[in-house]
Amino acid sequence: MRHHGVVTSHQPGFAARADRIWCRLHLDRLAGGRQSAYVVREDMLDHPDTVRSFRWIRWLLVAETVVGLTAIVVAVLLTRAGVVVPWAVWFRATVVLLITLTLYVFAWRAQLGYYWAYQRLRLFSRVFPVVTLVVAAIPGLYPFWMVIEQIVFSLLMVGIGDVLTTDHMRAAFPKPVRAPRG
Repeated sequence: MRHHGVVTSHQPGFAARADRIWCRLHLDRLAGGRQSAYVVREDMLDHPDTVRSFRWIRWLLVAETVVGLTAIVVAVLLTRAGVVVPWAVWFRATVVLLITLTLYVFAWRAQLGYYWAYQRLRLFSRVFPVVTLVVAAIPGLYPFWMVIEQIVFSLLMVGIGDVLTTDHMRAAFPKPVRAPRG
């Protein structure tokens, strides 16, 4: 259970401990900036469509993780078979996993109602596919299998973006209203 973004004791053990540590370190303030305290209405978070959307996002992130791990496994197997794997492949595979871990954090905080995390997740789901496909199009940078991996990564990211931009999710996470200065 959540009260203004703070997980209460009704939340399962690991999630509650992780949230307490996260909040103690003021990481929402660091990551969310001036919108860090803005939390959406709890009734919208508990809505079946919101719950279903976050379930889809989690599955898409699991698929992203599988894609990233598969790229590393393929690179390791090729290297062990005597194939020279370019540094760009190792770099890309590592970055994909790190990006995916970041997206898990954004999804976790968004599911707790933090608008900043929802916005970051939406932004990344729009930007990363474009960057990934542009880089994949550079001739000779990556082997063909890595280009395919990047296309799959991009499609999964587009899927996350599609879930986040449904009418329901945009209604569940309304943009904060700025207080008038004066």
